[in-house]
Amino acid sequence: HQAKMKVYAKVLMLCSVWGASAFTAPSFSKPSTALHSTNWDVSTLKDVARVEGQSRRTWNFGDITREDVQVAMKTDGRPMKAEIQLWIGPDWTPFTVKTYCQDGKVRPVKAIIGTRNKAAQIEVRNTGAYEFPLNAACQYADGPLMDVRKTIPETCEAIYVEGGAIKSKPIDPTVEQVAVLLNTDTRQLNARVELMNGPNNVKQDYEVFTNNGLLNSLYVVFDTPGTGGNTVRVRNLAPLEFPCRIYVQPL
Repeated sequence: HQAKMKVYAKVLMLCSVWGASAFTAPSFSKPSTALHSTNWDVSTLKDVARVEGQSRRTWNFGDITREDVQVAMKTDGRPMKAEIQLWIGPDWTPFTVKTYCQDGKVRPVKAIIGTRNKAAQIEVRNTGAYEFPLNAACQYADGPLMDVRKTIPETCEAIYVEGGAIKSKPIDPTVEQVAVLLNTDTRQLNARVELMNGPNNVKQDYEVFTNNGLLNSLYVVFDTPGTGGNTVRVRNLAPLEFPCRIYVQPL
């Protein structure tokens, strides 16, 4: 009888170990604190510009040894609707991202885009009404942001999204910020990433298009204030032949 009890105890122990490993959270859901102290405050960044509604501002980037550019935008609490374009040469625009948020103070724009190690210009165009100005700043990324588009795929599990498909990722209520990276295997990237609070209530979104989703991957940070209910949803707007990958990393 004692021998049977020992065997039974060992079986219970093994089952508990297997059960724990089976429900271990995937790597992309583990919070990262490396970027938590990164400066995204527009007022403290270099070359800040006020961009009135229906106007634009352009920044020059000529250092071919650097690639990642930090783009930050906010308002005084009004809605924000803008378009960011990467210009290389006189008439080539390989990257465009459109962004919208209901409150540009609560959920400011925080994005990293690449210049492909070329002399480039980045234009911020305020496509909102004249009454809705915004403050914007663009500068070469420093610190951990310099390589974040390359390091996230090494620490997060990719979510594969076929062309025309939609994927969602709920965010834990305790998370204050969540980083999202969208890329491809060099094919076209045409997708929309949305932050929802409640059923189908989009608070902020980015719609990106580029002819090369590896060279011009998009990295954005969503602020997730409030109590729960936040979800990141990605829509792949490209045809079936152009899948993309997303990486979701709570900060």
